[in-house]
Amino acid sequence: LLGKVNRLRDVAPSGLANALDNMLGWDTRTRIDQIAPTSFKSPAGTEHHIDYAAEAGPTVELRVQALFGLDSHPLVGTNRIPLVLSLTSPAGRPIQTTRNLPEFWRGSWRDVAKEMRGRYPKHNWPDAPWESVASLKTKKAQARNA
Repeated sequence: LLGKVNRLRDVAPSGLANALDNMLGWDTRTRIDQIAPTSFKSPAGTEHHIDYAAEAGPTVELRVQALFGLDSHPLVGTNRIPLVLSLTSPAGRPIQTTRNLPEFWRGSWRDVAKEMRGRYPKHNWPDAPWESVASLKTKKAQARNA
């Protein structure tokens, strides 16, 4: 890894990550990935980086439609810490942050959906998102694929 490197800054971050992975071994690396995955896979099938350095705790930013169909809150770690979900509009603008998705769906979702229907009428804003199919496509695109 180090070869002719004189300064740590000359080592690529990916090189350090690879060296650490090699030192840990497959079993340990697999266990770390189970406890603290690097990404969250949404019901829509999209992968989202988990920011463990975020001030609020492990945080994922994603479009709210990617979570449709999910009625339990995603958790990480051995203590099962809730991910902070930073939910965005179809344009990527922040609309809500939550540590309790089922409560959000049954609480402030109605107000959020009402406002978003006016701003983004081409997208799906169901009354019961936990029962809906996750999709980042417009209603028209979803109908074509149905």
